[in-house]
Amino acid sequence: MDTMQRKLLIAIVIATLVAMALSVVVLAIGGRPDPVALRAAATLLDGAWRFHTGDDPRWADADMDDAGWQVIDMTPLPGSHDGDVGLPDYVGGWMAHGHPGYHGYAWYRRAVTVPAAPATWEILGPTLVEDGYELYWNGERLGGSGRLGLHPRVVGTRPLRFVLPAGAAGTRGMLAIRTYMLPGTAASPDGGGMHSAPILAPQATGVALHRAQWERTIAGYVVDVIEPIGMLALIGLALGCWPRSRRKGFLVFACIALALTAARRLNNAIVASTDLQALTTYARLASVMWAPTMVAWALAWNRWCVPSRRSIDVLAVVLGVVGLVGVLIDSPHWTSVARFGAIVLFVVIAVRVIREGPTRVLALFALASVVAGLFGGELLDPIGVPGIWFPFGIGVSRTQYIYAIGIPLLGLLIVRSMQPMANASMTP
Repeated sequence: MDTMQRKLLIAIVIATLVAMALSVVVLAIGGRPDPVALRAAATLLDGAWRFHTGDDPRWADADMDDAGWQVIDMTPLPGSHDGDVGLPDYVGGWMAHGHPGYHGYAWYRRAVTVPAAPATWEILGPTLVEDGYELYWNGERLGGSGRLGLHPRVVGTRPLRFVLPAGAAGTRGMLAIRTYMLPGTAASPDGGGMHSAPILAPQATGVALHRAQWERTIAGYVVDVIEPIGMLALIGLALGCWPRSRRKGFLVFACIALALTAARRLNNAIVASTDLQALTTYARLASVMWAPTMVAWALAWNRWCVPSRRSIDVLAVVLGVVGLVGVLIDSPHWTSVARFGAIVLFVVIAVRVIREGPTRVLALFALASVVAGLFGGELLDPIGVPGIWFPFGIGVSRTQYIYAIGIPLLGLLIVRSMQPMANASMTP
């Protein structure tokens, strides 16, 4: 290695350590429990709620008779949290309360007594709902997550605040929540509807709790922002190393694969924190983008060994088309054929890397990280590797851990593919 390569390697190590330190800090901040004083000044609206499947706008009215509705206990177990981000006060949904397999609309209602303190009062909406909701106070819609109605558009649930009408202090009102779960979506045995109770709080307390909720949400998706930035930085590194690279074909398709992978990861953060994308669009993109991402990685690694094999390129494209068709026609069989076929193809590529490729050990570990990120369900589930870990109480997926290892490995590999300056200067 020459001086430039050594400097790039040091820069990769430093950037990796900085990114990890930033992630740890954000996770630690987001994982802190809500301040005791704030929770004491607020009221978690848990306990008994009236529940009914179906949909009728009149169910928002304060004087509607709900005596015949089912009663659901929204009281969370101590220390309970969801299995994804780690949101606290988690309770099972309607599928765990006698409605397994139900998708569509359902309503929750309960009477709420607002303290007489001279303050503006507000409701902090439930932080986890499958999949969208609207919140009503005495029949008045205060807002919600997504758009419900004849043509629902549901988005990722995020922390929301709803200010109660003036004069609510010292009164007893009816809080009604209309929820909607997308039909055809996979659900756990305790899926459906609200998974956390709303919170009643004076405005100052509500603002502070809302900030804490956002810190927790940001922590849950910070890695999905930092890692795509790292992948885009790898693309910049590859372009910078291009003139001296001995593996230009690898760099071309690796850049395409990194861009697609970065878009897939960043999509998680976008849908969790904004209304820019409906959940249906998010799910479709996540499924569709897997096929071209897999193909791009296969074409890249096929070019790590010179010469590349045309048969591997053809098989990768064929498997990508099969996987894409499987998603479009909603065929699990076609999708499984594509995924398991792709695993076999990457095994063949790995054998070539071991036998013929340069920088074999580093290349093999980098390839393994890519394959583990693409096929975690098939390769890691059977050996009992958990899908989510909870450092600081915040969920971090195994795919995020894998890419935290894979990104610097790919950076080191790109730098090691460069010709030393002396050799590069003699190359015509």
